[in-house]
Amino acid sequence: MEKLTINQWAEEDRPREKMMRQGAESLSNAELLAILIGSGSTKESAVDLMKHVLNDCHNNLNTLGKKNIGELCQYNGIGEAKAISILAACELGKRRQIETLEERSDCGTATRIYNHMHPVMQDLDTEEFWILLMNQNYKLIKKMRVSHGGITEVAVDIRIILKEAVLANATILAVCHNHPSGNLRPSKEDDHLTENLLKACRVMRILFLDHVIVTDGHYYSYHEEGRL
Repeated sequence: MEKLTINQWAEEDRPREKMMRQGAESLSNAELLAILIGSGSTKESAVDLMKHVLNDCHNNLNTLGKKNIGELCQYNGIGEAKAISILAACELGKRRQIETLEERSDCGTATRIYNHMHPVMQDLDTEEFWILLMNQNYKLIKKMRVSHGGITEVAVDIRIILKEAVLANATILAVCHNHPSGNLRPSKEDDHLTENLLKACRVMRILFLDHVIVTDGHYYSYHEEGRL
């Protein structure tokens, strides 16, 4: 019976399609490696070829990573390019394992928000509006600019802010904008936007932590002023 190639498999069984549909964690080591090499040989698919290689390594990725290019090229269907791809992936996995996790910034207070955002905003000559999305421990998930050139509800779409918070699985939200003039006092537009954002966050059950206005060397915090 002629062996099927991966392209002849049912779509739900193909490694690339399976990864797109179910995520990388759903794939076996052989399937992940098959994506890297792209194709197998005339006798076996890329997945079966990598199962063969892994079996010779006692199904241990560390053992696979100790092989050299010449040893991998002994397998029918693996040339230098494929061998290099396999060993490069093993090396990346090793480097990731020994690197320390990137520490997420703590943005749980107005001072910390200011210290985090001041380097971004200190030299701006126009207003920019940023959102800071945090997890329940006040650790920053991501920050992003949503408007620049003037702060109004037209320029800052509350729906976009909440959409980004939901997509990031954020439970805490803070916003920040600068006053290039150096005037720390919030405008009526700032107040109105803050009030409406607070109402929207309550509906979505997201904690609206603060709205911080940044100038070069100082800040204004709605939270510290008792307005949130």
